[in-house]
Amino acid sequence: MDVAVEAAVSKSAVSRALLGQGDVSPETRIRIEEAAKKLGYVANAMARGMRTPTRTLGLVLRDVKRPYYAWMQSAMQQAAESRGFQLVTMTSTEELEVPDALRALRGLISLQVDGLVIASARLPSEEIVPFIDRVPIVVAGRRETSVGITSIFCDDADGGRVLAEHLLTLGHRRVAVILVDSNYSLSQNARGVAMIDAVRAAGAEAVVWEVIADFDAATVVATQLEGSGVSAIMCPTDSAAVDVLSVLRERGQSAPEDYSITGYDGIGPLDTPYLGLTTFRQPVEEIGRTSISLLIDRIEGRSTHDSLVALRGSVIFGRTATTARSRAVVE
Repeated sequence: MDVAVEAAVSKSAVSRALLGQGDVSPETRIRIEEAAKKLGYVANAMARGMRTPTRTLGLVLRDVKRPYYAWMQSAMQQAAESRGFQLVTMTSTEELEVPDALRALRGLISLQVDGLVIASARLPSEEIVPFIDRVPIVVAGRRETSVGITSIFCDDADGGRVLAEHLLTLGHRRVAVILVDSNYSLSQNARGVAMIDAVRAAGAEAVVWEVIADFDAATVVATQLEGSGVSAIMCPTDSAAVDVLSVLRERGQSAPEDYSITGYDGIGPLDTPYLGLTTFRQPVEEIGRTSISLLIDRIEGRSTHDSLVALRGSVIFGRTATTARSRAVVE
């Protein structure tokens, strides 16, 4: 069924709305986008049976400014080129919101890519499913549960657990966990939940500080730390850990002298002995390479089924976490 027919509008209105061009009322645009979503819309010329292979892959990238995504993209680029494919990336100067990611996805399909990698944690599975019969799709960086979608990801439950266990072995019995909203990042939320569960399973106390995004870590620590009685703070990302370290410095405190601080990612410039951040290293380059390999295997007919590939990372025993001190617990 045609999108124009489904939405009861003209074909020109459909074109303007989906390409973000021209004057289309908000009500009409919503109706067209809902019809396109329902039909898994891509341009007719891009129907699977009407095009020839281009040896080009598309990548929807959440945020190229984050080291995690930058390193992943680099690994994907190398993996694609090693197998004779080009990689076309659509991203943004800021984080891709869901509508932006959907437009990027449709735009890449219109360029006749042979397959797609989606590395955008904010794009829900239900937004991806309508396209899986149009082009092979692999999701990188988070676990998918929808049938037909292959995903490669770090085992965040394992990562959160082993990092929390490290703090427990150091004697910390009251630990703050900065918990990111699952609507912002399923992965960051999963590692936070695992941290909380591990602390509580050991009979220790987990103090949960809920935030919308990891960018809010500094604010919640600045407002909640005083009188909390915690001796350690577990952050959802390395960048959040650096923000928290800055808050401590403004308070005339530091890690690990006053509080033990942990991050999560272990990538790029924040993973240096000079900084000495105690963190969990994600196998981000392996995630990138494996994503491309599985996608090309699917394109070339070497694989016909979807799969979930969980990769394990490792703790980096840095200098920002040490044995719990009684003076840090009792304020």
